[in-house]
Amino acid sequence: MMRSLKLPLLLTAVMALTGSAAMAQNWQLVWQDEFTNSIGPDWVFETGTGSGGWGNNELQYYRQENASIENGQLVITAKQESFGGMNYTSARMKTQGRKSWTYGKIEARIAIPSFTGSWPAFWMLGSNISTVGWPSCGEIDIMEHINTNPEVHGTVHWTGTDGNHASYGSTTPVAVTGYHVYSIEWDASAIKWFVDGVQYNVINIANNVGSTEEFQRDFFILLNFAIGGNWPGFTVNNGALPAKMYVDYVRVYQNGGGGQPFTTTIQGESYSSASGVQLEGTTDAGGGQNVGYIDTGDWMAYPSVTIPTTGTYKIEYRVASQNGGGRLSLDVNAGANVLGYLDIPSTGGWQNWTTISHNVTINAGTYNFGIYAQAGGWNLNWFRITKL
Repeated sequence: MMRSLKLPLLLTAVMALTGSAAMAQNWQLVWQDEFTNSIGPDWVFETGTGSGGWGNNELQYYRQENASIENGQLVITAKQESFGGMNYTSARMKTQGRKSWTYGKIEARIAIPSFTGSWPAFWMLGSNISTVGWPSCGEIDIMEHINTNPEVHGTVHWTGTDGNHASYGSTTPVAVTGYHVYSIEWDASAIKWFVDGVQYNVINIANNVGSTEEFQRDFFILLNFAIGGNWPGFTVNNGALPAKMYVDYVRVYQNGGGGQPFTTTIQGESYSSASGVQLEGTTDAGGGQNVGYIDTGDWMAYPSVTIPTTGTYKIEYRVASQNGGGRLSLDVNAGANVLGYLDIPSTGGWQNWTTISHNVTINAGTYNFGIYAQAGGWNLNWFRITKL
């Protein structure tokens, strides 16, 4: 979705995994938004026109007001109306800073309009985009459609071995105005694209072939409905507006056994409630914000984290501390069950970051996780849960 122009595919067919079976997966649901009554708390809305029309000379102004819930579905409505110096409005939403994942099955059930000038998309960007920029962060386009074309696109973008923008993708015919399930299955070896469970595209990323190491890191999800731009062009069928992109659900699964392990990264600032802490900009990789000014007795709560299977999990924390001496505890369900404790070392500065970890046993289920400051004097950027 984020591109200055639609480039030809830069990889040869040798990059495709044809005729090889992926490692068996045991998919476990780890996150979802069913849009039953509302838009969930893990979405952040982007507003405005972005830099250069979001890098594509798009014609719309994005507003949160253009996203709503109708009959248990997310609806993104593109309109012909003057706002913010543009002639169209729409919506763009993302889980950046709230939820991100490395590997998994990511899917959504979507119905979209088909008219000249339309460009709806369901896609992902690397969480380190604010630090390394695009395309070095990597981009995974799960579904894109333009104009009245009879097919959808599944594409990846990254920085290739020559240091320039590289892309690889394919298309498949789809009657897009009806509902279809668009998905990828992504592990350390490959990314595969599906429509209604039928695979139509795959790229080999094993051992970072073709400088694809970007795809071994955390990504967040985006949904948007652009109007016009470099790829679809600048002719718009205004008679088709207002037009609606319908999203029945978005779901994320990760492997619960065999193949790549379950892992999820939770940004420190994505807490649902907290006591005593403040947020501040961070210079750590990935940018964004960290939780700071953590004193003894302060805490942060993180809702609805799904643990797919009972077992031992490695919990990593990205922390910084001027002098050390801090101590945290991890608990579930408002402190009812303390999972473990960990001392915070001195890193020599409030923005000098290190990763510490411990192993804990967690039963399968969905929990509200809490991080409590047994002793203060430290900052938190994120924590990661990985099945061992």
